Order: sequence, then C-alpha cells, then structure tokens
Amino acid sequence: MTDIAAMVPTHSVQYGDRRLDFLWRQGNKQDKSTSRKARIHVHPNGLVEVETPAEASLAEAKQALLKRAQWVSRHLRDIEARRADILERDYVSGETVFYLGRRYMLKVQKCSQPEPVKLLRGKVCFSLAAPNKQTVKAALDSWYQNRAKIVFRRRLEAITDRLPWIKEVPVLSVRPMTTQWGSCSPSGRIALNPHLIKTPTKCIDYVIIHELCHLKEHNHSAQFYRLLGRAMPDWEKVKASLDGMSEMYLNN
Repeated sequence: MTDIAAMVPTHSVQYGDRRLDFLWRQGNKQDKSTSRKARIHVHPNGLVEVETPAEASLAEAKQALLKRAQWVSRHLRDIEARRADILERDYVSGETVFYLGRRYMLKVQKCSQPEPVKLLRGKVCFSLAAPNKQTVKAALDSWYQNRAKIVFRRRLEAITDRLPWIKEVPVLSVRPMTTQWGSCSPSGRIALNPHLIKTPTKCIDYVIIHELCHLKEHNHSAQFYRLLGRAMPDWEKVKASLDGMSEMYLNN
C-alpha cells in the first residue's frame, strides 16, 4: 500500500459550498495494464485520491471527481462524524478496547508483583505496580504488539499456503503506522500495523491479501483488482467495513 501519511492533496474542485481537495495520480504510459477509467479513493484519514490514465488531463481528473462528488462528500462527512465521536481515553477500569473485532472491558488493578496481561471472561486484565494512564497505555500497546505478531504470522502462513503466486512465506514485520494498515516493500517484505489486531480476522486477512497481491501486481491496475477479487471475492465489502471503523480502531 502507498504511504498515505506522506501524501498531500495537490488540487481541488468546488462542489456546492464545499471545497474538495484531492491528490491527482496518473498511470504509467508504459504499463498496458493500467485502468482506462478514473478511480476515486477516499482514504480512512480523509485524503481524496483521483487516479487517471496517463494521457488524462487535470481537467478530466477534476470532472471525474465532480461526477462522484456526492459520494465523496458523504464519505468525508462520515469520517468527520466518527472523529467527533472519539473521546480521549483515560485507561481506567470500565473503559472498553477492541481486540479481533470485539469490545473488551479494561480491568486495572494495583499489584506489587506485576502479572502478564490476561484476556479473561470478556475483560482485558492488567496488574501493575503503579497503574496510571501512561503505564496502562504502555502495557496495552505492548500486549497488542505481541498478539499482533502471533496472529498476523498465523494468518499470513494460512493465506500464502493457498495463493499460487506465493512460493514462500514473506518476511513479516509489525510496526506502528498512523494512517495505513500495511505495506509491501520492493524486496517483498510485508509490514502490518499493530492496530490491525483490533479488527475482525476477516479484515486482517483482507489487508494481508492486498499486500500479497502487490507481490505480483505492483500497482493498483485492473489486473491487481482482478487478482484481489479472485483471492478474496468479497474484498470490497470487507474493505468498506474496515474503512467504516478505521477512526475507532486507529485512535482507541
């Protein structure tokens, strides 16, 4: 996946009383697989991206966005509403956190001998020598990181086993990212965001499959999406579900 955090809008169009800023990306003239139609993306962080064929003009990119402006505006309003609903967390007993798509209640207690984090009867239990906002958050982040390494590796191995273009399990790393779920390096290394462990397993599988498809198709061409569709026929539904909860998963 592209490094969304480093991407910024380059152009804009006016739609009613709203200005739609967007990033314009053109296809590669040498790449015969590039789609002949413009594609509009609204990323979870609110970035609007317009992808066009190499020969398309800026005016054509703007016209393509205006044709989908109502859809884009609706998605942007949804993102803004979700951001407004996110409250600052205090990391105290009674608050809830996500794990594999489910909400679990935090249980925090003081203990002279700190114990490993436990998942017990719908609760994530912390026993810390000095529980406060910083120590609980650090313990929770560490727990997410450890669980992510285990679960992601298991899912990666299961998925690569059934994809014919993957000859061996790629190298996997788990590292924090602010606006994207995963990435695939030119050398074939897969990186996944530990926040992804908060999402349902189906969403984890989608992100992994997306990145594995990039090992065969290195851009978002029509061939890429056909490959993705064969590997995961319902990927669009899963992606929509993931995008709909991205603000909650990334900020809680």
